[in-house]
Amino acid sequence: MPVPPDGLPQPQRRRAMTVILLGIAVAVLDGTIVNLALPGIAQQLKASPSAAIWVVNAYQIATLVMLLPLAALGERVGYRRVYLLGMALFAAASLVAAFADSLATLIAARALQGLGAAGIMSVNAALVRLTYPADQLGRGVANNSLVVATASVAGPSVAAAILSVASWPWLFALNVPLGILVLALGVKALPFNTAKASGVRFSLLDVGLNVLMFSLFFIGADALGVRGEGAGQGAPAMAWGLLAAGVLVGVFYIGRQRRQAVPLFPVDLLRIPVFALSMCTSVMAFCAQMLAYIALPFLLLDMFGRSHVQAGLLITAWPLAIVVMAPLAGRLIGRYPDGLLGGVGLGLLAAGLLLLALLPHDASNADIAWRMALCGLGFGLFQSPNNHTIVTAPPRERSGAASGMLGTARLTGQTLGAVVLAVLFSFWPPLEGRGPFIALALAAACATCAAIFSTLRLREPALVPASTPKT
Repeated sequence: MPVPPDGLPQPQRRRAMTVILLGIAVAVLDGTIVNLALPGIAQQLKASPSAAIWVVNAYQIATLVMLLPLAALGERVGYRRVYLLGMALFAAASLVAAFADSLATLIAARALQGLGAAGIMSVNAALVRLTYPADQLGRGVANNSLVVATASVAGPSVAAAILSVASWPWLFALNVPLGILVLALGVKALPFNTAKASGVRFSLLDVGLNVLMFSLFFIGADALGVRGEGAGQGAPAMAWGLLAAGVLVGVFYIGRQRRQAVPLFPVDLLRIPVFALSMCTSVMAFCAQMLAYIALPFLLLDMFGRSHVQAGLLITAWPLAIVVMAPLAGRLIGRYPDGLLGGVGLGLLAAGLLLLALLPHDASNADIAWRMALCGLGFGLFQSPNNHTIVTAPPRERSGAASGMLGTARLTGQTLGAVVLAVLFSFWPPLEGRGPFIALALAAACATCAAIFSTLRLREPALVPASTPKT
């Protein structure tokens, strides 16, 4: 049965959200769960560490490059169909990865896993919008944001728990029963599209250009050394060449998209001022987050002499604060403008990052922890209202494109932060002392820019209210 225009009734809504949250948790978690097992994988499969890192990269690239194409496909054939096919592919690829006997097989399986995860992530927010009534959508977005934020930082902890009792193939094998469970529940629980975008084209050329543009950016960022041991050793010419090629492909690709009525890369949505400002807010905020997440271990381990356990516990204050703030942010959506909530949250994030950058060398654990918590509270207050605007500003039939852009903004911001940090560490190597402090100060500046973008939305009403479906 088609879903009513204003969401699902209970208990169908609860069942649908259970499926949506389980799927997004598994997809996001698998982006980082393998990191801790890479040394063991490299040793068992007789591969070098530099080659083994592609077990992580293959998943992330496949996810990033296919978010927008699969979001467009969802607008054409239905969000639930893309979601269920994505989950089926994810589970099947996990089974192949669990039995992989060579690095090449494992990397190929991880790429297929990433493609399945893109199917899940690309329509995640669109399904949330179909599930909740407009007056309760803020709560649904907050719950979704909370799961994404928690899963994105829980990978190493979950991996440590599994690896303490089993070998690395179980990191993938456990996805199979979870995937089957989500599929079984999803077939009955997930809502159908009520409005589909007319004139949607699925051009293979556009898909190829989208894949090429994002791949060049990602591989260029990876070549700068931010994911391996090369951070701080300078930016190789090949990396800058790849990034420049990505820009050239992007110029041609976006120019082509501007001439289409329903583009794959949704430049039509970027013409909505409040949507464009929300995207800028998201990119800059996640850029600040990535700058901080990479710089903080250098700061705590090398500058302040904390152990790995102490550093991990101190950094955990950030995601724990997000868990505390996200439900409150969900209740505030609708009572106060999203731009105001985002601006206040990002102001808190900027203040926390600046205070971390100004920490004295004899700072106590308590001094570090409350600053981390302030960052998490600010990030948690920003994320749900910002996502709410991105999901609800476009017409209902373009919810898929908005959902794809939501994930694209997060991954683009994180990649941009990694590139900026690689350049920064090439001038101020982290082990010399100044680099991490400068990185945190720069992260505070990015958060401040994001706060400005967010508050500018107060002057721009949403083009299409969330409660008014457009057919």
